[in-house]
Amino acid sequence: MNVSDWIKKWSLVLPDKVAIIDNHVPITYGELNNRINSLSNYFVENGLCKGDRVAALLHNSSQFMEIFFAVSKIGAIIVPLNFRLTAREIKYIINDCSAETLFFDESFIHTIEEIKASLPVKKGRFFCVGQEAPVWSRIYQEVLDAGPCHEPAVIDEIGMETPHIIMYTSGTTGSPKGAILSHGKTFFNILNASIYYHVTPQDKIIVSRPMFHSGGLLVDTLPFLYNGACAIIKERFSPKELLDAIQKYSVTVVETSATMYRFILEQCNLEEYDLSSVKCFFTGGERVPLALLRSYKDKGIIISQVFGQTETSITTWLPIEYAQEKIGSVGIPVFHGEVRIVDKSGNDVNRGQTGEIVVSGPILMSGYWGKPELTRETIENGWLHTGDLGRQDEDGFYYILDREKNMFISGGENVYPAEIESVLIENPNIATALVFGVPDQKWGEAGKACIVRKKGRKLTPQEVTDWCIGRLAKYKIPEYIEFVDAIPENAAGKIIRGSGLQS
Repeated sequence: MNVSDWIKKWSLVLPDKVAIIDNHVPITYGELNNRINSLSNYFVENGLCKGDRVAALLHNSSQFMEIFFAVSKIGAIIVPLNFRLTAREIKYIINDCSAETLFFDESFIHTIEEIKASLPVKKGRFFCVGQEAPVWSRIYQEVLDAGPCHEPAVIDEIGMETPHIIMYTSGTTGSPKGAILSHGKTFFNILNASIYYHVTPQDKIIVSRPMFHSGGLLVDTLPFLYNGACAIIKERFSPKELLDAIQKYSVTVVETSATMYRFILEQCNLEEYDLSSVKCFFTGGERVPLALLRSYKDKGIIISQVFGQTETSITTWLPIEYAQEKIGSVGIPVFHGEVRIVDKSGNDVNRGQTGEIVVSGPILMSGYWGKPELTRETIENGWLHTGDLGRQDEDGFYYILDREKNMFISGGENVYPAEIESVLIENPNIATALVFGVPDQKWGEAGKACIVRKKGRKLTPQEVTDWCIGRLAKYKIPEYIEFVDAIPENAAGKIIRGSGLQS
């Protein structure tokens, strides 16, 4: 089983059906399959093999999907890179997975040029998506033109357990960790999404989340391509552009972040748009305020929530039939997956009680790349510990209460305090620092840093921000900075994160 077979088979059944609309340009399943084959044949002819890692630093685009399916077709592993990261962070990931091939958008030429000498990418394996490329890389379209469009001769067997994605998520220890996702995991995730979206070939979705995230790729785009439907993508959508696209293309499914839903309310008048084609609205991936859901409900729009993480993709899903009755719930376990709520000893808690959410089934990652100990800590006896606290109501619907780990989500992006703290304490004027999430009207949550200066040293909030620029992605830089005399600890000597520090 190979996920790229989906495009091949739809190209035989409905070759003229539009698969992707990229920045208003339609691409049919037949055209998409030919382009995937051309790239796959180029890979085979140039020695790319099963298991090789191929990194991709790209905006949402049809080229992203072509590379994704071509890499999967030959049994290699794609490593989508978060384009919001700094050059230093990107270098770490490429070296961590030892990617010897890199595709990048022309807007990232300077970023790659800054770090290319310290990357494991082989000579001749830098590919630039755009009109022009630096002398040390090749133009993507020329690569496609060099490969024939017939099905490639793939010798290696590719099965359900074959990895095809390493998706990096920031780690609580300060270093990103790569979740290994197999063809089988993706297949069962797509089946789950198809059930709750009720996808048919007539459906259309707007992909507003970045494809380097599980949400944009596995939750939004792939379920629709698996079902012969249409995914509408562009580099980025503003709230107005998203609503314009819904109206223009008669979009049937909307899934986007709570942040985007909030921006729509703030910047647009929904009454000016015809959204009658939409059969369901969904959101997830960050804290969703009840007030936001109620504001949309008052306007006749019911939004269902989903819950998951990179390591599992979607684990619970609120069916649209229950979205009003169970507002605020993240739903019930997906069809192909098991969910429990357990105490510290791993025993199930009673309904109504709080515990950690654990997940099992074919939707789990295979493990973390190069981190067997962390994998064993995270997956115990077949159950993945999410680190999220939740409860079930009397009907078995799940609610997320808090995060056992210290991660917070800002504008849809996971932010791990330990990573930020490690950068802050590198500053020669900082003795120690504590970072945590606080409510933020614009982003849902934003980072706050409480900093203890070294004795006799001076430091301003702006100097702290300047220190972070270039060392951290913009969304990770603390929005709020407070200087304190000491970081509070409890009787056991452990830091009381956020206690008595939030303003």
